[in-house]
Amino acid sequence: MPRAIWKGAISFGMVSIPIKLYTATDEKDVSFNLLHKKDGARIKQQRYCPEDDAVIEWNDVARGYEIAPDQYVIMEPEDFEKVPVDTTHTIEITDFVPSEQIDPIYYQKTYYLEPEKIGGKPFTLLREVLKDSKLVALAKVTLRQKEQLCTLRVYHNTISLETMFYADEIRATEEIDVPEDVAVGEKELQMAKSLVDMLTGNFEPGKYHDNYREALLELIERKSEGQEIKRPAPAAGKVTDLMEALRASVEAARREKAGTTAGAAESAAEDTETAPKPARRRRAG
Repeated sequence: MPRAIWKGAISFGMVSIPIKLYTATDEKDVSFNLLHKKDGARIKQQRYCPEDDAVIEWNDVARGYEIAPDQYVIMEPEDFEKVPVDTTHTIEITDFVPSEQIDPIYYQKTYYLEPEKIGGKPFTLLREVLKDSKLVALAKVTLRQKEQLCTLRVYHNTISLETMFYADEIRATEEIDVPEDVAVGEKELQMAKSLVDMLTGNFEPGKYHDNYREALLELIERKSEGQEIKRPAPAAGKVTDLMEALRASVEAARREKAGTTAGAAESAAEDTETAPKPARRRRAG
């Protein structure tokens, strides 16, 4: 059973729904330890105080906010509990909006909500209201010393909470140097649309994998077995002519699609051949 990272309540008008918050995702990173090159021993990270020229323990570490050069206000853990906002222990719903009005750039991280036993009925009521209305709830909640803007929406049998960036945290695209006066020819546009058509399909999350992670783990295993690791050959040079690159891409997509279709047809034929044939009915004597 995963461990809840936060406990509180959803504030829905005058209704209070006690809930627990769980992390919804689990990133599959390849982690490494820092070692001493000379002998392979693990590096020990310590907290060093230059003023005392000494290594200090975690119990002696405090958090400070710099108000002037080398001047800090030290904050104790209980000080954060005294911040006068209602969202410290409450997910406060403020609005309901269509999900398509929220650009994906605003989303940060996803969590699952689980109701406490006494909150089962109001939790189910909110979930069904969100499902029937096809809306998402906008809310605020304080997590890790920050009041987060977030959405609540139905996900399978529960409600998910997705933290969001505020508008002033989104960088303006004007900071990016994007050409504005580049002309695109009609043939190039039609060829690009053909490529899009060839690659259009349904989203199947299970078919996508982290190829780099898999290759890295395989390389680590081979190296642990003493095998020689060679640098892979460089990729073939890319076509610099845009139309030629588009034409080659369409042909490659067409061949791949034809191969996938043929493979599916062959698999279906094999299933048909191996399927048990229905018994022949006897004539009535």
